[in-house]
Amino acid sequence: MPHEEFNYRNERFADLQMLRYRLNGFERLTLRQKELVYYLSQATLFGRDITFDQFGAYNLRIRRMLEVVYTDFTVPHEGDDFRALETYLKRLWFSNGIHHHYGSEKFVPDFSPDFLRNALHRIDSRKLPLAEGQTVDALCDELFPVIFDPDVLPKRVNQTDGEDLIATSACNFYQGVTQQEAEHYYASLKHADDQEPPSYGLNSTLVKQGGEVKELVWKTDGRYGNAIRHIVYWLRKACEVAESSQQREVIELLIKYYETGDLRLFDEYSIHWLQCLGDKVDFINGFIEVYGDPLGLKGSWEGLVEYIDEEATHRTQTISRHAQWFEDHSPVDPRFRKPVVKGVSANVICAAMLGGDEYPSTAIGINLPNADWIRARYGSKSITISNITDAYNKAAHGNGFREEFVRDDAMLALINKYGDSCDDLHTDLHECLGHGSGRLLPGVSPDALKAYSSTIEEARADLFGLYYMADHKLVELGLLPDNEAYKAQYFSYMLNGLLTQLVRIQPGQQIEEAHMRNRALIARWCLERAKGMELTRENGYYELRISDFVELRMLIAQLLAEVQRIKSEGDYEAARQLVESYAVAIDPELHAEVLQRYKKLDLAPYKGFINPWLLPVVDAEGRITDIQVNYSESYAHQMLRYSSEYATLI
Repeated sequence: MPHEEFNYRNERFADLQMLRYRLNGFERLTLRQKELVYYLSQATLFGRDITFDQFGAYNLRIRRMLEVVYTDFTVPHEGDDFRALETYLKRLWFSNGIHHHYGSEKFVPDFSPDFLRNALHRIDSRKLPLAEGQTVDALCDELFPVIFDPDVLPKRVNQTDGEDLIATSACNFYQGVTQQEAEHYYASLKHADDQEPPSYGLNSTLVKQGGEVKELVWKTDGRYGNAIRHIVYWLRKACEVAESSQQREVIELLIKYYETGDLRLFDEYSIHWLQCLGDKVDFINGFIEVYGDPLGLKGSWEGLVEYIDEEATHRTQTISRHAQWFEDHSPVDPRFRKPVVKGVSANVICAAMLGGDEYPSTAIGINLPNADWIRARYGSKSITISNITDAYNKAAHGNGFREEFVRDDAMLALINKYGDSCDDLHTDLHECLGHGSGRLLPGVSPDALKAYSSTIEEARADLFGLYYMADHKLVELGLLPDNEAYKAQYFSYMLNGLLTQLVRIQPGQQIEEAHMRNRALIARWCLERAKGMELTRENGYYELRISDFVELRMLIAQLLAEVQRIKSEGDYEAARQLVESYAVAIDPELHAEVLQRYKKLDLAPYKGFINPWLLPVVDAEGRITDIQVNYSESYAHQMLRYSSEYATLI
């Protein structure tokens, strides 16, 4: 299929647009590399049920119940209620549960409880997720309040200051414990003299049983054991076709970690993984990011299979080769810089399979491992996902969004000329250098900022990238064409933080998601202090004007210095003040206008992806001779197939 004929856009529902991503250059991989991608992809897809359960204790049973209604021929597939149920189910698939993947609020169903109860009575009850001895009506009585009552489990992750964040969050990482009990439990595990502290709590559910607080560890013979055993099976298959002995050792360490649940083994695996650099194919598989936990401790399961985009990797490798220069010239206090930057590696990759918390919505850049002491001692590995970014860009061209919110013709021309490439470069700087920059002072706990940790860390990485976007060094390195291009990124970033990201939030809500809070924090903090940047109301619309980009860069430098200080010193109160003052509340008048302007464009504010279907081609002896890439699968077919083929926990 010629590249220009590839259909990136797929169906749209609710506030979501489904896209496809192309596996550029997959046909040039060797058979062994294709097999490796396939086995790692199977290991990625078998983690799906873990993510659903982590995001809410009822998600798997609600998913099964609604899928039976959706597919059963005895239920009339017509009428407003059925169409509303179909939309609700598609949203549930997209978000790995009944709460919005970004805003965290519970979906409001547009079908009635009576419709669903009547539909369930039409169905063979053996297909439903009934507990032993449970009737259909008892199932409805149990699950309907979770679906229909707005006061039951209203938010997956609550970040409201002053509330018990565990008690008010629907995520399924804690059972029967309070926030105070959880924080006390994990504080008791830490030792000030431990120079290599594991990420306590990353792979466990914290429960209270018989009055005792303890962990249920996620491992092959523990919680989520059936799913993890399937993941391990396919990782063993991947070992057989690993590209190198080093890569095989990495996979074997991951298997040992899954078998034991030992977090120090996970650290050992992470170190070997980031040092494994010579192979074409790579992967992420495990309990990684902690955004889904209000305390920032528990890792949501995610998977990603990738292979290097060699042409595009030149950009990231240029950045990583000069990592020490960027660190040395950072505007932060020298006490908080790394004297020696170690092990910074960066590649542009093509995603081959997305899973868990990376599917259907995914990041465009990743920097790992997350442990601060590993970053300081061994470095980090960064990726920018070229085929995902390419799909986003192609789907956005010509949709009228920029023209609506950028009314300055000269600035619009600059953004149209440099916007996509500057976005890519800022992502590279954010992931390759921003997350890997700076250091904690001795004795500072990596968890010192508690619920504000994720927002502060994302702000730190974004500010690092923004500061250097305007540096002539990038022109010298050939990464920007001239000293004017960065202005496109500055304007777009501030516009997003002040206005356009608000299209993702429902009226009356505040900003919850860490990345959105980070962008609002930076833009609002700078706006409050800048003389050459203003948000004006002209011709009935709010418009952003920036007349002094040099001043703006100076403000970015000041904020970067303060955010790095907060991180390095573990200054919780300063983090709380900064986030609560600038990153949470929304002006209702401004919000209403942004939503109205966006509505007339008839665009979906969120995008997600349908995975390619990887199909082994085998000979008469059952040996794999090729891996076929199929792009024809519909969203519903893929989700129902995944629920059938990769169901392990229900």
